[in-house]
Amino acid sequence: MKYVVTVGGREFSVEIEGELVRLDGHEVEADLRRCGDTPEHHVQVGARRRKIAVDQHGEDSWTIVLDGTVHDVGILDERTRHIRSLTGTSAATSGSAAVKAPMPGLLVKRLVAVGDTVSAGQGLVVLEAMKMENELRAPIAGRVAALHGAPGESIDKGQLLVELVQPE
Repeated sequence: MKYVVTVGGREFSVEIEGELVRLDGHEVEADLRRCGDTPEHHVQVGARRRKIAVDQHGEDSWTIVLDGTVHDVGILDERTRHIRSLTGTSAATSGSAAVKAPMPGLLVKRLVAVGDTVSAGQGLVVLEAMKMENELRAPIAGRVAALHGAPGESIDKGQLLVELVQPE
């Protein structure tokens, strides 16, 4: 099966045939295993192993937390992508981004204030989940429009924590 994976505006071609995985035409050794009933997964690409948190938002929309950075990921199989290209159906691009809790936890601290200008990848808040502190980072460069939740507050999975807007 062939997929088009979009991360941070970049598209990657992923082809999976049984145990064989091709990333942009190059064979890679890859393995993904879920950690019990948690959103955590162990992923291995080549010799590199990482722990990630994964949350699916719809048929083709995912949020992945890797090293404290939140990535919105789109995954479409080639057939669906082709059909959408023929009908003109695609994801809308907006000048804003919402940073949501990828898992339940405790809001430890805010690293920014409303009105601050942030760069993509900059830390926004620290969320403690599963006995680990996770720094959630800005998926886009922009200005902090709103902060939700207070330090010390319990946070639900999917709860809105930071709203960012891009300059016009």
